[in-house]
Amino acid sequence: MNKSKQLFTHISSDGELTLSLVEVDVPKPKAHEIVVKMEASPINPSDMWPMFGPADLSKALLSDDKTVLTAPLYPGMLSRIKPRLDQTLPIGNEGAGVVVAAGDSEQAQALMGKTVAVLTGASYTQYCCVPVQACIVHHDGTTPHAAASSFVNPLTALGMVETMRMEGHTALVHTAAASSLGIMLNKVCIKEGVALVNIVRKQEQVDLLTKLGAKFVVNSSSESFKKDLYKAIDATGATLAFDAIGGGELAGDILATMEAVGSKEATGFNTYGSVDNKQVYIYGGLDFSPTLLNRAFGMTWSVGGWLLMRFLGKLKPARVGELYKRVADEINTTFAIESTVELSFEEAMTPEVIEKYNAKTTGGKYILNPNKG
Repeated sequence: MNKSKQLFTHISSDGELTLSLVEVDVPKPKAHEIVVKMEASPINPSDMWPMFGPADLSKALLSDDKTVLTAPLYPGMLSRIKPRLDQTLPIGNEGAGVVVAAGDSEQAQALMGKTVAVLTGASYTQYCCVPVQACIVHHDGTTPHAAASSFVNPLTALGMVETMRMEGHTALVHTAAASSLGIMLNKVCIKEGVALVNIVRKQEQVDLLTKLGAKFVVNSSSESFKKDLYKAIDATGATLAFDAIGGGELAGDILATMEAVGSKEATGFNTYGSVDNKQVYIYGGLDFSPTLLNRAFGMTWSVGGWLLMRFLGKLKPARVGELYKRVADEINTTFAIESTVELSFEEAMTPEVIEKYNAKTTGGKYILNPNKG
């Protein structure tokens, strides 16, 4: 266990992406640290931008020994990633495995042999060294595969509901709602009796969420989308939305619909619109085009960004611990991964496989097992 293979990403100032599998030393854990043999690290959408940046992966080339992948950037994209140029960066936000070494502290020693999930930013490695505070300790019998996605999606789903309550809203709207995260959010909301409006783009996604028990699912590709969205927001009273799309008109359409519902019974001349705050948080970037706002929603509204780690930073440690415990308790139910494809390092670096997991399609999650093979 002296050496570990680890995946790194690098983008040069002359516009070339390099993805490299490198042999590194396994750090000796400090008193408060553990070393985890990684067996399952999901490839989330939030991993793919650090991993590939704006590279044209249709032109990717893999070295004969399958340890180095190169690809050119799309023209004109260098300025968007200037802060990261010419740096070799680790990748992989989260993952899970078994603790195989621990520092001297009682807290670290207590985790020997346990299955833990880690949040590290460097999980695409065979052996990962992290502080005990960066772990969710799972129950005996939970496999690393089941625990792989313990942080990003489960805590985002819980964080959305927590944000709703903290900011005085009573219902939610969620876009790209048939994702793995969207399925978890539906399970949380159904369990807690929170009204949730799901926006999807295909009829099969409507069917998927309806079968799960979702009451309000609207299809953005339908001719009746805006009418259907109005009915759903009117029925739920939702004034808070989380948008994974980012670009285009959808955020503005949601705000305009919230305003139409909020002012439907207004009488007389009203310049400023409904009094209830209408909030859209953009937390993803499936569409990198500009966010277009038609300003048809009065003056009591806001559009902002939402990031999981900054949200968790606002909570008291005890509350974060409660959320961690809930994830561990419900990892095989509420937060279960729907379906997965397990990849070795070699498979994850193959251009044909990259094309599949980088497509960000609904259903199925790709998981890297650094110790596979």
